Amino acid sequence: MTFSDGDASIPVAPGKWTPKEIIGHLIDSASNNHGRFVRATLSDDFIFLPYDQEEWVTSQKYNDVEWINLVELWRQYNVHLAHVMDQIPQDRLSLPRMPHNLHRVGWRLVPEDVPATLEYFIDDYVGHMKHHLAQIP
Repeated sequence: MTFSDGDASIPVAPGKWTPKEIIGHLIDSASNNHGRFVRATLSDDFIFLPYDQEEWVTSQKYNDVEWINLVELWRQYNVHLAHVMDQIPQDRLSLPRMPHNLHRVGWRLVPEDVPATLEYFIDDYVGHMKHHLAQIP
């Protein structure tokens, strides 16, 4: 992704986020999911607080931040998340969880009556990230 700071402030399509806002949203996603992954490793609770992604992006005014700084923060956060993911024991990754609220907070939603695993939730995080990165021209 090679953009000038100005180009990164132009919406990718009418009514859509700018590249800066997309990366900002992915920073928000990393931040929220970091806590979720750690808590899910330490407890059997699989109920996560939701967040309003539109309000988060709007309130943080990502278009006012330099593109290079946003990309570097996103990159560093995901380097750390990869480390966190690597530390999760396999038995915690594959443990079926009920109840959960991935029917509300996941990207690819899991029905409320179907058990979910942390491994699925982590894969969902990565899929969500790839989806948004593909939106950046």
